[in-house]
Amino acid sequence: MQKENYLLELCRYIVLNPVRARMVVEPEKWEWSSCRAIAGLIKMPEYLTAGWIYSFFDTRKALAQEKYRAFIGEGMGQGSPWDKLQGQVLLGKKEFVESFKEALAEKKQVKKIPRFQRHLNRPGLEEIFKEGETKTQRNRGIASAHLKYGYMLKEITDHLKIHYTTVSKVLKQGLVKK
Repeated sequence: MQKENYLLELCRYIVLNPVRARMVVEPEKWEWSSCRAIAGLIKMPEYLTAGWIYSFFDTRKALAQEKYRAFIGEGMGQGSPWDKLQGQVLLGKKEFVESFKEALAEKKQVKKIPRFQRHLNRPGLEEIFKEGETKTQRNRGIASAHLKYGYMLKEITDHLKIHYTTVSKVLKQGLVKK
């Protein structure tokens, strides 16, 4: 996870969970949350440290608490940061995800790692298949999408809007020719 923005997003996501679950109307009302203490609404328990969260907002504690409360309030009704998760394992900007590309390339053959995670940096199907391609180009794309980038046959057929057996035959012909 890229620390700068996404750590705060996850913190906000956590304190808003009771609101999303309709257990409370406001996050400060959930008694088991650290939100009230970090927001300065109750005394900070000895076991809780919030300096690192405050550092994202302001150097002055009172102003940081005020900005934290506003930040939490802005998150009401927003989507989940998990929607931005890439390859089920990385949360961050494109450059951050790209920095893992080399390390992930070595893991593509490790079958114990879920396929989606092994192929994190694969191009999208819209990048593999271009408008107006010839049948030969499409067939090369099918082979590449499945064999190189780990796309499932169903994903390819859904994208191309062609029958499953067509994709299967293309792959079978390519394997027989080798």
